[in-house]
Amino acid sequence: MYATNMNSLAMKPIRIGICALLTFSVLAHGVVEPWSEAVLEIGAAILLALWGWLWAFDIKPTLRWNWLLSPILGLWALAVVQYLTRTSAVPFLTEIEILKLSALGIIMFLAVQSFVTLEHWHGFVWFLLTLGFLISLFGVLQYFTFNGKLYWFREVRDSSIVFGPYVSRDHFAGLIELIAPVGLSILVLRAFPRDRVPLLAVLTVLPIGALFLAASRGGIVAFSLEIAVLSGLVFVLDRSREQIFAGAAILLLAAALVAWLGPRRALERFASSRHLEVSEARRIEMMKDSWRIFVDHPVIGTGLGTLREVFPQYETLYDGLTVNHSHNDYLEALAETGLVGGICGFAFLTVLFRGAQIRLAKAKSATDLAFHIGAFTACCGLLAHSFVDFNLHLPANALLFLVQATLATSENQLSVRPAEPVNSPVADYTRETPKGGTFRPHLKEM
Repeated sequence: MYATNMNSLAMKPIRIGICALLTFSVLAHGVVEPWSEAVLEIGAAILLALWGWLWAFDIKPTLRWNWLLSPILGLWALAVVQYLTRTSAVPFLTEIEILKLSALGIIMFLAVQSFVTLEHWHGFVWFLLTLGFLISLFGVLQYFTFNGKLYWFREVRDSSIVFGPYVSRDHFAGLIELIAPVGLSILVLRAFPRDRVPLLAVLTVLPIGALFLAASRGGIVAFSLEIAVLSGLVFVLDRSREQIFAGAAILLLAAALVAWLGPRRALERFASSRHLEVSEARRIEMMKDSWRIFVDHPVIGTGLGTLREVFPQYETLYDGLTVNHSHNDYLEALAETGLVGGICGFAFLTVLFRGAQIRLAKAKSATDLAFHIGAFTACCGLLAHSFVDFNLHLPANALLFLVQATLATSENQLSVRPAEPVNSPVADYTRETPKGGTFRPHLKEM
């Protein structure tokens, strides 16, 4: 037990570093500029070096593995092959993507190593909800005082609708999709003590209100899907009228906040800015053209990160604007990495859904179940949104998605401290049932 506690303390700087990089990535507009990409990559390298030092001195001897890392490693190997063999249409762009993918993979690997117990994830969840609240609060304040500039002083070069620190409101919506379900699942399952519910409700409801204020159509549809997924999982795993009423109360509170913020004004503002967005017809043509690229390069694609250079040769509806992404993460992945990359992506989704299914069936407490439901629901929401946008190509949102996928598929120890009786006031992450004892989901192992 002493060694376990020492290992947990030794990995604390790694956990803090991951949270710091997540915060930086969001504040740096999602990491869309060379300088912020460099900071993210250097930060990941420093954290990996720190972990290597701990490993070398046998301070953290246990090496943990999450099978989600295997498809990511496969995609990274494919990109390296594209670069070394010069089968990439633009090797330099593929090299840049290799560096970004390396940073994301390293941080996910370190998350697997450092977030081991439910106590670790408990701290991460509070960090995540606080981050979402603060970013949403900033987004709301900036919306009502917007002067056409990010942070009120940075000029926006691209024609887009800004919300919060993101250049695109759709990417802000993607961020909230990755955060809000965790708070909702905790509230619905009553996984935290009652004295923390008011604070938790505030941290959860404001981001939902900000999402609707941003008026991202893809974001609102994806969030609606998240509500359906969360409701279905809660009904199957923990059948209780109280849970249903709690969820309805939270949604009503969020609706009241949206009404108070004034959605009509937001919709009028964004309706006048529709010309800044990609039209539905344009999106469909971009998807068709991306598919044509895949058909011409079916095995390993044109090279990771090369769509913007290859696309003009296949463009059928030219509007004078440069196409950086096809607004469909799946078709863009096929165009750039071919069937080999598609197999890696399919393997990742298979491991994610199967791993989450196992973890939900084996939840050890109400908190454990709430964390896994929230993380899995968040992943489902962003995956749905990716059919009409490119959130997974934004390093900040992709990084948070990978960390949430890690949580959704991780088996968490209850605590690094000695076990306490269930009815003890210091017992961690358990909830008493009406007859006493520890919470257990109703679903048998699938």
